[in-house]
Amino acid sequence: MRDEQVEHGRVSDRREERGQVSDKRVEHEQVSDKHVTSRQQRFVLFPSKFGFFPYVWLIYIILPIINLQEEVGIKLVLGYVMIGLFTVTYRQLYMVTGKPFTYWLTLQMLLIVVLSQFYSPYNLYMGFFTANFIGWYTDHRKFKLAMLGFAAIEIIPLVLNYRVLSGTEVLFLLPFFVIMLVSPYGIRSMNRRQSLEQELDIAKIRIKELVKREERMRIARDLHDTLGHTLSLITLKSQLVEKLIYKDPERARIEAYEIQQTSRAALRQVRELVSDMRAVKVAEEIAEAFEILRTANIALVVVGDVKLTDVSDLNQNILSLCIKEAMTNIVKHSKASNCAVTITKMTSEVQLDIEDDGVGLKLRTDNEWVDGNENSSGTGNNGNGDNSSNSNNGNSNNSNNGNGIKGMAERLSLIEGSLTLTEGRAKGARLRVTIPLIVKERKEDETV
Repeated sequence: MRDEQVEHGRVSDRREERGQVSDKRVEHEQVSDKHVTSRQQRFVLFPSKFGFFPYVWLIYIILPIINLQEEVGIKLVLGYVMIGLFTVTYRQLYMVTGKPFTYWLTLQMLLIVVLSQFYSPYNLYMGFFTANFIGWYTDHRKFKLAMLGFAAIEIIPLVLNYRVLSGTEVLFLLPFFVIMLVSPYGIRSMNRRQSLEQELDIAKIRIKELVKREERMRIARDLHDTLGHTLSLITLKSQLVEKLIYKDPERARIEAYEIQQTSRAALRQVRELVSDMRAVKVAEEIAEAFEILRTANIALVVVGDVKLTDVSDLNQNILSLCIKEAMTNIVKHSKASNCAVTITKMTSEVQLDIEDDGVGLKLRTDNEWVDGNENSSGTGNNGNGDNSSNSNNGNSNNSNNGNGIKGMAERLSLIEGSLTLTEGRAKGARLRVTIPLIVKERKEDETV
């Protein structure tokens, strides 16, 4: 029995060894296949981005081969070798950049000199290949040096073979010689234009991305401003319901119903905000301000024309967002008992003043106000901006401070408005928003 078990174990070990060997063979074959595939993929005669253009130019290699037919012996063999090497340089110049590009170009020029001087002066036509590649230089200094070298390799064989060539042959070569010297400038100009077009396409893509990002920031800002106000109201009412549930159940029920209505209004506001269905009027925002301040036991007095019939929807929407942000901040940080909103309509501008009788700028829990300037204009370091600090525990979150302030300042900058924050007359704070009645070069249908 034991012998059978031992024999069975040996057989199992042999099977495992065979399995491991076969696995290794499979892995080796897969690695070999990968190497073969990678080698096949690596070799490309010419980059695909150039299309069939490089292949067309290969046809002109026939001309120097025809010029070799008069040669014999070792000179003929060397001629074929140099033409083959010239073809290699032609291919490599499509594949390399930087210093290798210059090295291959220099070798190509030397081959043209040798073939033109020791074989046939008509091999100077091979300079058309070189002229094309010289036009690829983007660096002005390298381009000038390459042009000087190219002019030298074309002129020297022509001068040395002047006695051999007849006047007719010289006149025949001269136009092509001029075209060869001029063509690098045209090719360089064309390449520069293509490069600029590519950069322009990239810039357009970046602009689209920036517009998308800005739009996301705008939506986030508007959601913050709109929902921050509404959620503050819901929080205050919830706290009030919690206190009244035992003392005055009937009023608690009424307040709970108002919370429900407020949440529905918030949902409607979000839908309108996302779809840009409508702009909020100043009169509507003042009505909402009465509600939120009443819940916080803060009396609100409004002086001036809240309808602002001559003010565009865009400007009214921006003023409404400023009022919303200011009221939210007053409830959170001011500890005020009274608030006054004064709207003054002048000849060329509308001035909105929001003042409270709270603790003032220096004592608020808003870190941006404590550390910021008392008087600023549209910079974002000011205003009754929203702050995500918790007024219940007195701690502030610096990472979230100033979202409302920046939002107000950025919106006002769209219509050339200004934002100023100062100490109030009754120790509180005063926010002054000024917007022009007519905005230059702005369309009425522009949205925030």
